[in-house]
Amino acid sequence: MHSNPVIWADYPDVDVIRVGDVYYMISTTMHFFPGGVILRSWDLVHWETAAHVYDALDHTPAQRMEDGAIYSKGMWAATLRYHDGVFHVVFVANDTHKSYHFTANAVEGPWTSHPMEGFYHDSSLLFDDGRVYIAYGGREIRLTELEDDLSRPKPGGLDRVIVRDEVYGLGYEGSHLYKINGKYVLTLIHWPAGHMRTEAVFTADSLDGEWTGGDVLEDDMGFHRQGVAQGGLVDTPDGDWYAMLFQDHGAVGRIPVLVPVTWENGAPRFASPPHAVEVPSTRPDYSCRPLHVSDDFVSGTLFPEWEWNHEPDLPLVGFGGGSLNIRTGRCDPDAEHAKNTLTMRTFGPGCAAQVTVDGSGLRDGDTAGIVALQGLFAEAGILREGDAFFAVMREKTDEGFFERAKLPLDGQALTLRAVFDFRDLADRVWFEIRKDGDWHPLGGAHRLVYRLDHFTGVRIGLFCFASRESGGEASFTAFRYSVDEE
Repeated sequence: MHSNPVIWADYPDVDVIRVGDVYYMISTTMHFFPGGVILRSWDLVHWETAAHVYDALDHTPAQRMEDGAIYSKGMWAATLRYHDGVFHVVFVANDTHKSYHFTANAVEGPWTSHPMEGFYHDSSLLFDDGRVYIAYGGREIRLTELEDDLSRPKPGGLDRVIVRDEVYGLGYEGSHLYKINGKYVLTLIHWPAGHMRTEAVFTADSLDGEWTGGDVLEDDMGFHRQGVAQGGLVDTPDGDWYAMLFQDHGAVGRIPVLVPVTWENGAPRFASPPHAVEVPSTRPDYSCRPLHVSDDFVSGTLFPEWEWNHEPDLPLVGFGGGSLNIRTGRCDPDAEHAKNTLTMRTFGPGCAAQVTVDGSGLRDGDTAGIVALQGLFAEAGILREGDAFFAVMREKTDEGFFERAKLPLDGQALTLRAVFDFRDLADRVWFEIRKDGDWHPLGGAHRLVYRLDHFTGVRIGLFCFASRESGGEASFTAFRYSVDEE
């Protein structure tokens, strides 16, 4: 048996499909690049990174952190479908207020972008009898027929509101639309006042007919009234059905939960989410690559588990030969504003990341190290001031940005680690430096808080920024990642 939630990391707004004996799942990646991450599995519980849909979107100044930033914005809530041998992905970006349509003949790519008119919030594609439809919206869920190439609404095609939410609170969104055994099925999420996140289902005999249904799941698995909801339906080759939903889990983010599904009168019935699940593997001899990795940076390409905090400025970055090198191209106040921060998701119940930073190439006022990247972030690393080097720890709280520790170093390099604890919403990180063969604390524990200013789980990030003059460089080696046993 495998523990449930099946992934204790920030993979929200999931949509899942099966193609043959392989399951694919896409998740929101917000402001991180490359974006539109797609995972692959053969048993719905063990997952590996298969691909990203895009390396960049529109190269806007904000996406490149050249005029502000797009924290909390970017790519949201994609729909993933496979039709006539082609994979389709559609999503919106909330910084550009545009919809995006990508296709590929294989999940691994290459993915091709196609023009798409309209803005389809939390959308879901349906290919049905030679036509294509999209369900989308918030509070009012609209169903619109598209041109065959998905480029725009089809003139004279179906276009109607099929479900409307009248509750006080977060209205219906997170559409997932299917045709299953001749019945049309729409799953949604909403959050009525006084309740937790709740899953709802509506069904219809025809797309232009009456849609009926309501709430089907309000369950927090005993975890702080954080309801399990929003996601896709998928069947196994043996005919069993599951829903892959997500659950808010504090600072680590929104994490995928697998829910068994049965059927009654053409409508799905969601079981209470179990704390352990087991699904027969379609390839029992296959072992998935972990979703978190250690890295010696020996290759000229990065592992797919890495994502940049925004679209990177690659001429300022080098990797391969045993190191990651980040050079500054401007001055910034802190790691949150730094360009070219290389990130990886954190994992519960706890995890730790260690790296060695060579600061010999830093310039006066430069800092390089590890950041716990979230709205209320904390950073630790090596600071150069003149010819002197210091280990520093700084944190952002609701009261401001503070330097909590500053210790002189004997040399120009520093080995440090960030340790995270997410047990029962502990949501804290602390930093340690390696000295004389032992780990020593650097500053105190920092409280992590999931907020909408970033709208993502906390990331581990490797950063370098200048405060006085650009052109300095840091070299990162021996990145080590470990996750605690549950």
